[in-house]
Amino acid sequence: MQRSGLLSPRSLVRKFMPAAALAPAWLPRTAATPTSRHAASLGRIGSLEVRLARSPREIRKAQMLRYHVFYEEMSAIADAEAQATRRDIDAYDEICDHLLVLDHDTAERNAPFGRKKPRIVGTYRLLRQAVAAQNGGFYTADEFDIQTLVDRHPHLNFLELGRSCVLKPYRTKRTVELLWHGIWAYVLMHRVDVMVGCASIAGTEPEGMAEQLAFLHHNARPPQDWQVKAVDHRFVDMNRMAKAEINDRQALRDLPPLIKGYLRLGAYIGEGAVVDRQFGTTDVLIIMPVSALNSRYVNHYGADAQRYAS
Repeated sequence: MQRSGLLSPRSLVRKFMPAAALAPAWLPRTAATPTSRHAASLGRIGSLEVRLARSPREIRKAQMLRYHVFYEEMSAIADAEAQATRRDIDAYDEICDHLLVLDHDTAERNAPFGRKKPRIVGTYRLLRQAVAAQNGGFYTADEFDIQTLVDRHPHLNFLELGRSCVLKPYRTKRTVELLWHGIWAYVLMHRVDVMVGCASIAGTEPEGMAEQLAFLHHNARPPQDWQVKAVDHRFVDMNRMAKAEINDRQALRDLPPLIKGYLRLGAYIGEGAVVDRQFGTTDVLIIMPVSALNSRYVNHYGADAQRYAS
């Protein structure tokens, strides 16, 4: 990954932007604890709490948040169902766990005389390998040849991360901290070995993001055992500039915060990008073997994910 005299992606991120604790790293395994629809809180900072969705109503609220961010704030194209329901919905919602950040100081009333509920202000969708295997595979497989990676590591447990979004006023370090604290707790709970998922760059014209894509191609390519490509009919070449021509500082400045956060963790980027015209983005594949994550975050979140325990 790192050549003599050159900075790795993680080092570049640290050099050109403020450090921020975004996620944990792996520790020796703890006993797995199954989740339930009445799962306990996974953490809290002030009025904000992170936990899994406990009801169909909370999943609907998460879908409404996704619709607002993806379709109203960003440039996703809504189909008839999304327009009618004002929700971002797909078949995977029924089989995934939905990680939520809730604000208890901004409550919403469910009905005119109903009990007030905390507002859902952030969400991540989590799909475990065992569940995916029983339901046709991972969502990511539509864009990347993820199954070859899974088959190459038959003794490892994969987790897919997706549909990440946060309401605009809550896009702060505190909210991101809680989301990643929840993911860390979930990783420990289910003995996850590898996290994968798509991350998006706004726009559908790869030439307009050539420097960003080339930076990722040259600096965050995985070792051979972790290599995976975009599916052939959707493959977009990321090698659009020579490494010597890239302004690393500018490329990092232009990358979305989520991708910079993944790089800070030491994540790998798959080969090739995919244009998603429905969502108005160009997607890259994030590959994060838990054993390779940056160990400095363990102390931040705690060996047992208790730093922000309620």
